Amino acid sequence: MPPRRVTLMVFALSALLHLYVGMRLLPSIEPEGVWAAAAYLLLAASALLVPAGLLASGLRSLRWSDQLSWAGMLAMGMFSSLLVLTLMRDVTLLILALIGGAGNGFGRGSAIAVPLLALAATLAGFFNARRLARVVEVDVPIPGLPKSLHGYSIAQISDVHIGPTIKRSYLEAIVARVNALKPDAIAITGDLVDGSVQRLSAHTAPLANLAAPDGTFFVTGNHEYYSGASEWIAELRRLGLTVLNNEHVVRERGGDGVMIAGVTDFTAHHFDPSQRSDPRAAAAGAPANVTVRVLLAHQPRSAEAAAAAGFDLQLSGHTHGGQFYPWNLLVPLQQSFTAGLNQAGAMWVYTSRGTGYWGPPKRFGAPSEITLLRLVTA
Repeated sequence: MPPRRVTLMVFALSALLHLYVGMRLLPSIEPEGVWAAAAYLLLAASALLVPAGLLASGLRSLRWSDQLSWAGMLAMGMFSSLLVLTLMRDVTLLILALIGGAGNGFGRGSAIAVPLLALAATLAGFFNARRLARVVEVDVPIPGLPKSLHGYSIAQISDVHIGPTIKRSYLEAIVARVNALKPDAIAITGDLVDGSVQRLSAHTAPLANLAAPDGTFFVTGNHEYYSGASEWIAELRRLGLTVLNNEHVVRERGGDGVMIAGVTDFTAHHFDPSQRSDPRAAAAGAPANVTVRVLLAHQPRSAEAAAAAGFDLQLSGHTHGGQFYPWNLLVPLQQSFTAGLNQAGAMWVYTSRGTGYWGPPKRFGAPSEITLLRLVTA
């Protein structure tokens, strides 16, 4: 479909959804004078900003493209809650009408409550998204773990999404907090960037300061393929990260080896057939002293193949834990796990809620995290 037609469809859909919200709320609120003009103006502005924010990535030559992204993403965060709450209000009104319990007072009161609740959720979500991610500590019990590897720690960050609204200072704070944990190894499980190396290299530079005795490891997420995966792989290697494309390294403690392997994103073959995700290839050729096998895989749905390949633990991201309601309800339709520590057969899977955010600077019910995972004897 031609880009121009796609753009027109996006703006048309935004206009229709905003028209629905306006028609369902404003007649009940009955704003007058300046308040009425302000309400219609805000809806019209939002109807333009939401698609503009989505399409701003194609307007990088414009001087104010980042500012447009900020405005559009904020509007999207607000409107998503406004739309969901309007739908919930309409369902409630329909149920009350069927049982004969809806009155004019409820209709007007609920119409006023919807934008107020949407604003409150957006402000709270903005604070949660922009603050430094909390540290989540997780012990992973591994059967037969040798004493030399008991307590082996991996700090995981995922889904930072450096781009229009996440810049260098945001990443610097993450790097400082990760280094303060003093992990044995650091894992970055994809979706690090939203943009080209040329545009974002100054903002990803702090990654060179990540420090762990066994190294910092990276695997691609789907967003790396939207942003030029081969260029980013080269840039991250230049910064000193070890990029694992269906391969592994082995680190030892007291003669016992821990394998840290990584696969390309689950959908990588759609962008580059030579980079099909392959856990078996990632584990191939492991030395005999390997007693624990850890796989970095951006999407949780790599778990079935990873378990079949003999891994003990998979570290993933991608889901953002849903990021904010109601998207958390949709994640299970695509992914095996939404967040936290789960099992796929005999293998553990840890799914990070993400360290940054994508799209609207908004997190509600799914706080961002930096994860410190420790291998412990089962």
